[in-house]
Amino acid sequence: MRRRLLGVLLPVILCGFAWAQSESITETNDRTFFPKDTFWGYAQFDIAPPHNEIDPNLCNAAARDFGGANAPCSMFARYMLSGVVEARPFGKGQFRRIFLFAEPHFLFGKNVPQALYTWSPDAIGVEYAWGGGAYIGKGFEFRVTQHPLFERFGARTGNLGPADLGPNGPWGRFTTIGVRKYFGTRRW
Repeated sequence: MRRRLLGVLLPVILCGFAWAQSESITETNDRTFFPKDTFWGYAQFDIAPPHNEIDPNLCNAAARDFGGANAPCSMFARYMLSGVVEARPFGKGQFRRIFLFAEPHFLFGKNVPQALYTWSPDAIGVEYAWGGGAYIGKGFEFRVTQHPLFERFGARTGNLGPADLGPNGPWGRFTTIGVRKYFGTRRW
C-alpha cells in the first residue's frame, strides 16, 4: 500500500518542484476567465484504401467466415473523422496552467476483409478520450485521461452474430496518468 501511495505522490511532488522552477505566469493582460485563446484544436479526415481498412477491433478479423460478403459484422471502417479540442478557461494566475481536452474518433464504412470492399459511409461509432491536466513548465504537461468503451451507432448497437467481439474496442475502458513533453518548433 505504501509503495502505491509513493508511486502516486512522487510524480505529483516532482511536478510541484518543476512548477516552482518555471517562469512567472502571473504577469499577463488576458482576462481572468475565458481569455481570447481559450480553445485550441484540430480536425482530421482520413480515408483508408481498399484492403487496408481501419479495424476498431469490434469484429473478428475472419468475419468473412460468418457470412462472406453478407456477414452481419461488417464494422471495418473506410473513413475516420477525428480531432482534438483543448480548453484553457483561466487567463490569469496559477489556474492558467489548467486545461481540459476531448479527442473523438468517428468511424464510417461497411467492409468485410477479403469478402466485401465498399465506399459506404455507414456510421460505425465513436471512440473518444477526454481528460484534464496542468502545464508543469519547460514543455511538460501532467495529464489524466479517461478512455471509455467504444460507442456504436444505429443498427450496429446490438450483437451482430458470432464474429462480433463486443463494445470494448481496441483496448477496452481505462484511465491513464501521464506526463507529456513538447519539443521543437513547427515550420509553416
